Amino acid sequence: MSEWADELNLFHFPPSKAPHLLNPLVLAYIGDAIFEVYIRQYVISQTNHRPNHLHQTATKYVSAKAQAKLLETLMPLLTQEEKDVVKRGRNAKSGSTAKNAEVLEYRHSTAFECLVGYLYYTQSYARLKELLDFVMASKADAGK
Repeated sequence: MSEWADELNLFHFPPSKAPHLLNPLVLAYIGDAIFEVYIRQYVISQTNHRPNHLHQTATKYVSAKAQAKLLETLMPLLTQEEKDVVKRGRNAKSGSTAKNAEVLEYRHSTAFECLVGYLYYTQSYARLKELLDFVMASKADAGK
């Protein structure tokens, strides 16, 4: 394991099943939390720490619409295994929808979170960091 992985693995509660056996909505549940922490750390690394600004900036990344776009950016880079996880997440029936997103955006957002959760639970930390860093760099380049 890399140094980054050792530091990230401060949570010592493994899932009750192997990651590939978990319901995709369970993977999305943890993926949502992992991505939220990643984004919060990114936002705090910036200079403006006013609470309202922190929240507004984070929302640009963690909304269903934003996550759907991030997934679109990632798709060409994904392995077949990762694409299969995305497909499972996209097709999962959650029984709810996002308040401010189209159904397709919400499904793609769930797929993105499912992928993040899967990579986290398979302890593919270097790959997770690589993909998240890539989408952040892509978003920064798009803003220029």
